[in-house]
Amino acid sequence: MSQFYTYSVPTADGKEKTMEDFKGKVVLVVNTATGCGFTPQYKDLESIYETYHDQGLEILDIPCNQFAGQTPGTDEEIHEFCTLKYNTQFPQMKKSDVNGENELSLYTYLKSQQAFQGFGKGPKALAMSVMLKKLDKDYKNNPNIKWNFTKFLVNRDGEVVGRFEPTANMKSVEEAVAALI
Repeated sequence: MSQFYTYSVPTADGKEKTMEDFKGKVVLVVNTATGCGFTPQYKDLESIYETYHDQGLEILDIPCNQFAGQTPGTDEEIHEFCTLKYNTQFPQMKKSDVNGENELSLYTYLKSQQAFQGFGKGPKALAMSVMLKKLDKDYKNNPNIKWNFTKFLVNRDGEVVGRFEPTANMKSVEEAVAALI
């Protein structure tokens, strides 16, 4: 059994969601924010979910307020924002940390499986690099989540097969999901 299936994350209603519930499915784990420049990716995520959910895709939305305080609301407020503005239907978990001493153990594992590989090219990638250099001169050499909307792709066998930084083209994310379906 893959180690991925041994983890669980807290749900917004105070329960635990075990990754074992996703056995045999393709899973996209995303740390999200409601007030970020990348927040419109919710629209793309919902489109991917609607296209591939019946074929075995699950998206696990884990709101996080660690990046410039861009997810300030309660779990209920975050859920309301996402469902009203983007009509999201995929499971949304409790707001949690993805880096540091209080990070979810699932994120410790995900980062150990897929290290940071850069932001790619283009103006958003350059802006992220410049900003992060000011915050952490060594940001390129650690596996930490760099910003909101970092995505980890897990195949049907529970193997972490991809990591997409927030600057990744959402079409590339969809293509990677489709290849596993």
